[in-house]
Amino acid sequence: MTANTNTQAIQPVDPERAYAVLICDLVGLRFGDDGRPDPSEVRAHIEAKGGRFHASALDDKASLERGRIHFFYQPDLSTREELIAVAGDGRYDAVIAAATFLPAETVFPVAGVRIGAGTGNMGSRSWGGGSGEGGAAVLMNTPGINSRATAQMVMKAILKVLPDIPVDTLHDRVARGMFDTGRDLRDFPTEKLEGKTIAIIGYGNIGREVAKLARAFGMHVVVHARPRHREWIEAEGFAYAPSPAEGAEGADVLSVHVGLGKQDTQTGRYANAGLVGAEVLSRLNKGAVLVNYDRGELVDVAALGDALDAGRVRHAAIDADLFRDASTGNLSGPMLPYLALVEKHGDRLELLPHAAADTDHPSRVAGARQAVDQIFDVIHRKSVTNAKGTVPSRYVPLGATTPPGVGPVTAGDLLKLTAEECSELGDLCDRQAGLWKALAGGDPQQRRDIVALKGEQLVRLINRFRLISEKSNLTGPYQ
Repeated sequence: MTANTNTQAIQPVDPERAYAVLICDLVGLRFGDDGRPDPSEVRAHIEAKGGRFHASALDDKASLERGRIHFFYQPDLSTREELIAVAGDGRYDAVIAAATFLPAETVFPVAGVRIGAGTGNMGSRSWGGGSGEGGAAVLMNTPGINSRATAQMVMKAILKVLPDIPVDTLHDRVARGMFDTGRDLRDFPTEKLEGKTIAIIGYGNIGREVAKLARAFGMHVVVHARPRHREWIEAEGFAYAPSPAEGAEGADVLSVHVGLGKQDTQTGRYANAGLVGAEVLSRLNKGAVLVNYDRGELVDVAALGDALDAGRVRHAAIDADLFRDASTGNLSGPMLPYLALVEKHGDRLELLPHAAADTDHPSRVAGARQAVDQIFDVIHRKSVTNAKGTVPSRYVPLGATTPPGVGPVTAGDLLKLTAEECSELGDLCDRQAGLWKALAGGDPQQRRDIVALKGEQLVRLINRFRLISEKSNLTGPYQ
């Protein structure tokens, strides 16, 4: 999934120098024998590549073994003050983070990698902040690693509300033997998810995975993205909306997956902050569901409060960072404004601490391993995969990579096809073409005869072609 997945030890370009990399988030979410999340899978990957793993902070860089990349695992760091204290002086050459917010004052002269999509939390000035524009260091991410996990959590949030059947109440009455299906079930009417409209803002890896799942549930899918995506959105069978407000028009569900956008260097405000405001929320069907499993700042919280008051939004599921200072108890992070809604609307809110994708162990491990590979490539080969923003001239950009089946179709996907696969796809096309042409040219009786004789064969050909196409990641937009 990365430009370099080879785990064999490699010789560094500078055998006289030791590199230090800070890992400030968990890289294993399953618990080990010590009762703590276990990082051993990522540790083994680092060591197989010739690196060194330290379950401690960096003390004296001069004492490190030269010719090695040393990874220092400090997953308990969270507050601004803690991060500036350990990484404000440039002692670490690079950093791997997931949800932790890196303040502008942190210094990483070589690179930073965010496990997952988006880089809004990667605020170090070393690479120009979350946009990765204009810095001397390289900013990267691991797109697609947790796209499916996040999309599945989005659907879980929706399914808690739609269909709106009171599962707990029914379970309780059934368990107590206090229910008669013939008499009582009529008192619990509900609506199915099929036929309802979901508006998705953003057509990145996560937004597209949500769209595919929603379609599988029979929902009408409307997607807002930049105009250059329109052709591919419509080619996949989704409706295109030129603006977020137009996408929200008449929607029963609104799901946000657009990212924070660029940060203004003067104000610190992100381009997409408050994107989901009064104008967008007012276009929703009354009683709609809002899911923001992207960035907390994307929603205007005051406008959401008004929409909850008016019943325009009946349920809001929000997933955003919340940090608590262990010594003072002070809270910070983009979830903080939402807490003001809890007293009045708590029963209609579901607030998660940026956990929608970050609690999936395989995704976190895969993302961490990929981040390690990308750090090795930057240091040893001066090559950059999944760059965000500008890439300094001393590095060679290698484009983007995603897990199989996630993200756009690329030239690489086409070139990976074996001769046998290409031959089979061509044969499937030829055989389908003959049958379709026969159906197009016959009179009604001839068409019925062809369908009677060849209908099953045609559908099998269609299904086989689709199976190979999806398995080889040949469906969706082309990049």
